[in-house]
Amino acid sequence: MGGGPRIGSDVGLGPKMALSVTASIVAETVTFPLDLTKTRLMIQGERGQLAAASSAGQPPAYRGMMKTAAGIASEEGVLKLWQGVTPALLRHCVYASRLPFYEGIRERITSPDPNQITPIWRCAVAGMAAGCLAQFLASPNDLVKVRMQMEGRRLLEGKEPRVRGVWHAYSGIVRQDGFRGLWKGWVPNVQRAALVNMGDLTTYDSVKHRLLANTSLQDNAITHAISSFCSGFVAACVSTPADVVKTRIMNQPVVDGRGTLYKSSTDCLLQTVRQEGFFALYKGFLPIWYRMAPWSLTFWLTFEQVRKVSGVSSF
Repeated sequence: MGGGPRIGSDVGLGPKMALSVTASIVAETVTFPLDLTKTRLMIQGERGQLAAASSAGQPPAYRGMMKTAAGIASEEGVLKLWQGVTPALLRHCVYASRLPFYEGIRERITSPDPNQITPIWRCAVAGMAAGCLAQFLASPNDLVKVRMQMEGRRLLEGKEPRVRGVWHAYSGIVRQDGFRGLWKGWVPNVQRAALVNMGDLTTYDSVKHRLLANTSLQDNAITHAISSFCSGFVAACVSTPADVVKTRIMNQPVVDGRGTLYKSSTDCLLQTVRQEGFFALYKGFLPIWYRMAPWSLTFWLTFEQVRKVSGVSSF
């Protein structure tokens, strides 16, 4: 959003993609336990899990983020906090394309004058478009990640495991639902990605360049940290409802290629509000925020530094 020249447009897609993948892998590995905790909290409350807990005379398994994480570590083992990290990293090898997409779109819809402030709505359009494209490509990895994250809980509930590893998960989905089954839940996935990237990329870009244009702050780690804090918070606020819907749709049982709990993302949204109240859409908000804040900080600091070391201009 203005505040400094947008140098580096001559750098090709390949180098920009490599830099984005590197930063994404670092951030994902560091913060993955928070993502697992978030997923477990979001699934809690679905009809199947509530029925199982009720029949056993037990309350729902988890009561907050810290107890959830501690429970996973004590009941399933500390390493289970990274269960599903492999498809998550594979996902980011594809999803990292959001940054090159965003920069490419931004350069085409903004003024050629590098010092002119870009309207926020144009940054938002670029962020949403980039998020949609990248997430559609990465959706199969997201599906497998969610499936694997729930395996530890299924074993504790005495259920048969659905997957025995990453490639078994991919092949099982293809056998059961066909190749198109890998994109099950892609609509809420893409919807969420549009919101996340509208919040994340737009806010970081806008806050950073406004700070550079209107304050004495320099293009350094302090500015990057402030911008990343803002971007993580805004992204969490706008994306949590879509994240809840996406996670529930992707985790529901499938019979003959159709989900047994929800007919669509809209149906999932309405059922969740009717049965659990509006604020159930923000179930897991704190884990999302607690994860997005360090993820955003780690990603943007790493991304800006690897760009600098590689001789590519600041984002």
